[in-house]
Amino acid sequence: MEEHVKHHLKRQLRRLATERPYQIVAGSAAALVLAGGATAAVAGANEAPVRQENTAAVTELAPRLNEVASRGEARAAAAAPAPAPAQSDSPSASPSASAKSSPSASPGAAKADPDVTAAAKPKPPSTKILDYHYQAQTAYWNCGPAAVRNALSATGIETTQDAMAGPLRAGEYGTNSAEDTTRGLNQMVKGSPYRTHTISGQAATPAQMDQLQADLVNAIGNGRGVVVNIAGSATDTNGGWHSFPGGHYIAVVGYKDDGRTALIADSADPSLPSYWITTIDLANWAATRGYSA
Repeated sequence: MEEHVKHHLKRQLRRLATERPYQIVAGSAAALVLAGGATAAVAGANEAPVRQENTAAVTELAPRLNEVASRGEARAAAAAPAPAPAQSDSPSASPSASAKSSPSASPGAAKADPDVTAAAKPKPPSTKILDYHYQAQTAYWNCGPAAVRNALSATGIETTQDAMAGPLRAGEYGTNSAEDTTRGLNQMVKGSPYRTHTISGQAATPAQMDQLQADLVNAIGNGRGVVVNIAGSATDTNGGWHSFPGGHYIAVVGYKDDGRTALIADSADPSLPSYWITTIDLANWAATRGYSA
């Protein structure tokens, strides 16, 4: 009987060694119950000796059960999946989220570099002089048709002063305003690119000076001469004095210093067909009048 109990306990130990950890305690309790039951059964035949032997067997069984439980817990710990990392609101907690929020993650979201956009449009040359064919005015009153004719020659269009008198409505008292020269120029140039710019005050403002400079660079840069309606006196860059109290028309056929200085084709005096004048002085010279550009 005692051998039967031991054999039974060994089988229970082997079975417990292969069970999951959470079954260890139940298995231990069952083994103890079995041991106790076996002891009680043996006691019926020979109570005292059997109790002593089975008590020793149970005492020997306890540390083995504990050992089996420890091994089962170790296997369970090794097999358990690793806990998921704690989530955080910090951008650094999730590299993938950080990459999604980063501008570099989406090439299409990148904005155009302003420097690249500016570089796409070439800068105008610092100096440009058009190839023009100068003529002095043929009468005291037709400076308007002569200036328009000189400006058109710089644009590549050849005509005569007499042919331009009609479109400008020029007569014995001259040409009325820059509106007339603009109309005459646009009749001859494809696309009607000319516009009238008025300087109504007694002196040009800084903004009007800047505008004249920009208009000269733009028109001449596109191969078009400019016509200016001036009145009063001005001094050129060589110190020459030019005075037209009653008004006059001149052509601008070139510029330098990024448009700060303009080349004038003046039909009034064939002995001095051209000269340079600053854009500031030219703007003030055109005060109360205007220009076609």
